[in-house]
Amino acid sequence: MISKNDRRNKIKARIRGRISGTPERPRLCVFRSNKQIYAQVIDDVAGNTIVSASSKGITEGNKSEIAAKVGEAVAKKALEAGINTVVFDRNGFLFHGRVKSLADGARKGGLKF
Repeated sequence: MISKNDRRNKIKARIRGRISGTPERPRLCVFRSNKQIYAQVIDDVAGNTIVSASSKGITEGNKSEIAAKVGEAVAKKALEAGINTVVFDRNGFLFHGRVKSLADGARKGGLKF
């Protein structure tokens, strides 16, 4: 039987085979743990992280509301860095719940993807 983590890694490899971040349109990568959620805007050509945000330090609200705040925070930082369009990388996670909330928060913050 295939484990949940192996399944996610297989999906992640399939996604990363198709999408890549460029300097004009970097990749918005999401990582979700049981307690926290993290988002990074990555330029894969240069191999560096441009901006990042996490849920550490945010305590008010449930996990989905916190994820939306992280999305808005990463969008604000990206707009300050001159980035307004990104490619969304769900990193093997299903696009619902906290991952969807983060994406909606980033769109609300002004990012286009």
